[in-house]
Amino acid sequence: MEIKGRKVLVVGLATSGIPTVNTLLSLGAEITINDIKQEDALKEVLEQIQTDQIHMILGSHPEKVSQYDFIVLSPGVPTDLPFLTEARGQEVPVIGELELAYQLCAADFVAITGTNGKTTTTALTGEIFQNAKKETYVVGNIGVAAVSKSLEASSDAVMVTEVSSFQLESIIEFKPYIAAILNITPDHLNRHKTMKNYIDAKANIFINQTANDILVLNRDDEETCKLKVRAKSQVIFFSRKEVLEEGAFVEEGKIVVRKNGVKEEICHVEELKIPGAHNLENALAATAIAYWAGIDGKVIAKTLNTFMGVEHRIEFVDEISGIRFINDSKGTNPDASIKAVEAVKEPIILIAGGMDKGNSFETFIEAFQGKVKYMVLIGETANKIKETALQMGFDHCQIVKDMEDAVVTAYKVAQAGDTILLSPACASWDMYQSYEHRGNHFKECIEKLRRSIE
Repeated sequence: MEIKGRKVLVVGLATSGIPTVNTLLSLGAEITINDIKQEDALKEVLEQIQTDQIHMILGSHPEKVSQYDFIVLSPGVPTDLPFLTEARGQEVPVIGELELAYQLCAADFVAITGTNGKTTTTALTGEIFQNAKKETYVVGNIGVAAVSKSLEASSDAVMVTEVSSFQLESIIEFKPYIAAILNITPDHLNRHKTMKNYIDAKANIFINQTANDILVLNRDDEETCKLKVRAKSQVIFFSRKEVLEEGAFVEEGKIVVRKNGVKEEICHVEELKIPGAHNLENALAATAIAYWAGIDGKVIAKTLNTFMGVEHRIEFVDEISGIRFINDSKGTNPDASIKAVEAVKEPIILIAGGMDKGNSFETFIEAFQGKVKYMVLIGETANKIKETALQMGFDHCQIVKDMEDAVVTAYKVAQAGDTILLSPACASWDMYQSYEHRGNHFKECIEKLRRSIE
């Protein structure tokens, strides 16, 4: 992809916007940055960019787009904004940061998506590839923009990439040689509007694959399994419920793979360090990806036996007066938080609530099944979740103003042997910059609580 001298509009200065600008500058592009935020609100971001070398349109969108050779979107930017529609009508290419990274990068891509489990599976898969002594970059929605490593990676490297539905909306040529879809449940409907649109966005992960590529799918998830009929690539299933003729599965308490009729035992399920049925599925997906990438089963086993999980996903934080604190800020939708409730030891005092993404919370409340004894609610959805809980006969809940109040309230309710679990079932953007910011504040509030009682 030729960049030097081309006029590029970069829209959105979030996590991926900064490395996008800096990479394009290094390649000699003439850049205009655009963000709906005013300059004062972007002060910290702009300090990381050579602003004397770029044009800026801040606080509004550009009025004229025909002057640009192409436009690069950050994932959080809706793809149906009027000026982007106008750009496409004038045959100005509109791509995402993921697509830009793919076109600039010499390495092969392994891409992982799904409603839940993406971050854990991507981190685990990346660790397996690294332990196999491969040049590996763990990038994407996991927190390291793919474009930031796109020029560094050699042709022998593998870009193990977590990709979101937002990123997949704006691909053109992106083609991972191994793609995986972990599961599909309702999420981001405030952006995608319908489940069909959401599923179609997820399916873009394999839209450019050919018969020489691999698509890893969850046999136990109905919506994911259905996608097999759309694929041109070789489909490999994983399952924790069925013994498969080909793929990764559980048999007699062991993770097993069967490829071309040959079966190999990888490790015992009980040897996994990450808790819960959902993490077993993540381990099976990572196993399938790695095994079909040609990595030795012993390397996979060693990694599965030592991988401790990722920050903000069922992360043990502290124990005070016999009360455990678990940070699951990555639980940004009801299904993710259901999995956390299922995985964590009861009794649970649950801290939930956040930005409303258009989800309903009936199944979330149903999943409590006596394990959750009290719920503390914060954020935009607090009233919505409380009303749902009351309608379903769960009245042990209280709305508080912020995270600090939530931690103190939960601690007052808890007794020795209880677990205080932050698993919001909602996005963080009503109160925080990101789920990481929310999880870190939760941990700061716990540390403050500890100091106040010692």
